[in-house]
Amino acid sequence: MDHPFEFPLSLPERGSRQRMAALHGQLRAAILDGRLKPGLRLPATRELAEALQVSRNTVVAAYDLLLGEGYIEARQGAGNFVADLAMRRSGRRARADIATPDHRLAPYWRNVAGLPQPMHAGAYTYDFRLGIPDSRSFPYDIWRRLAARALRNLSKAAPLYDLAQGRLPLRQAIAQHISFARAVSCEAEDVVVTSGAQQAFDLLARVLVTPGRTVVAVEDPGYPPLRAVFCAAGARVIGVAVDEEGLIVDQLPRDANVIYVTPSHQFPLGVVMSPRRRIDLLAFARTRGALVIEDDYDSEFRYSGRPLDALQTLDRDDSVCYVGTFSKCLFPTLRLGYAVVPPWLRTAFVNAKHQADWHGDVLAQDTLAAFIVEGHLVRHVRHMRKVYAQRREVLLDALQRHGKGRLQVCPSDAGLHLAARLDDAVDSSALLARATTSGINLEVLDAYMKESAGVHGLAFGLGMIDVSRIDEGIAKLMKLAAP
Repeated sequence: MDHPFEFPLSLPERGSRQRMAALHGQLRAAILDGRLKPGLRLPATRELAEALQVSRNTVVAAYDLLLGEGYIEARQGAGNFVADLAMRRSGRRARADIATPDHRLAPYWRNVAGLPQPMHAGAYTYDFRLGIPDSRSFPYDIWRRLAARALRNLSKAAPLYDLAQGRLPLRQAIAQHISFARAVSCEAEDVVVTSGAQQAFDLLARVLVTPGRTVVAVEDPGYPPLRAVFCAAGARVIGVAVDEEGLIVDQLPRDANVIYVTPSHQFPLGVVMSPRRRIDLLAFARTRGALVIEDDYDSEFRYSGRPLDALQTLDRDDSVCYVGTFSKCLFPTLRLGYAVVPPWLRTAFVNAKHQADWHGDVLAQDTLAAFIVEGHLVRHVRHMRKVYAQRREVLLDALQRHGKGRLQVCPSDAGLHLAARLDDAVDSSALLARATTSGINLEVLDAYMKESAGVHGLAFGLGMIDVSRIDEGIAKLMKLAAP
């Protein structure tokens, strides 16, 4: 009998118990890669069994599996046909898009919108995107060499799961680095390696929040992903206003259990928390038994003056959890961060990390440890500080010249972005829409507010914009803001 398909089917020898599985797998692969086209009628089970010299039961069982998986469809009196997978998938997407929130979801997740697609470099002519460093100057050749060495060392080790707390060499390197760079008081045992700062926030929410009872105070305006994590965990999240000295401690809710701050470079306004406010905040935490989460996300990039000590450095009561990340000084896809966790919190935090993902990427951890210990991190940060300082000066000059009378720059001596208050007569949402259409990517400060009264202004990132485009981009933006 002629072979029923235009491609070969290779089955195990007669008597093998794997013949049905092999037939099913090869037919499924042929459907997925397009050798069996949608709508094609498959041979009858008896016909295919005779052609392949297998029992009819083997073919029936293979067809039944394909039917159950949706790869083929049976038409009464006509036989079995290859299903149109593209139509089935698009139909499912359409139904999912128009469906009401499913009751099987927890209440918080029923109204969560889908995530936006990430933007790629070059999508905008003037890209003032926040939170993204310039990775074009990153020493990838050094990173590749260190990664290859780490991989060779791993190939000689036993293939075991690693510590949830993180690789010891990396924890030692982090402790030494932040002790030198930020005067943070810690040892390797205090450090927990995480998949970026965001995982640290998620783990803190897991171990600190009692749904419906825990009160979390956040800066307003502030960092939305942190708010989202604690809201999802069931906390009552309350926004607290920020002024030129940072978080207004006197406005903290008396029953706050957790307080989130960015004292070195407030996100997004850029102000530095004053020494007086730092002392008051630590006193509040000590008196109320609250935990302060100190997010030190981009303080490596300071352009003038001596940085104030971290809150963790001033803390004498184990009231501060210090969180850092390498996403801003290296590159975001690295997904490595850390938390310096007070002793009373450490066991629960590490156990939550173990439950979340067991442990992080061992190869990346070993590579980063060598990158820090051999001095490459310090040299790279020193180089990028000069790059960002130049862009910052050009941006400040452009904002002051082109935005005169309409923009007031918020004072800031550090970080990867600048914020500016916008004249109340300018509709920031309308301006943002016009800017986007004109190839200018930036953000409005209102988007970072939790309460209804927003801070009217714009935020400009330094990481993705070429210095040669800054003045031109700001000039174009302010023409769009003209009445």
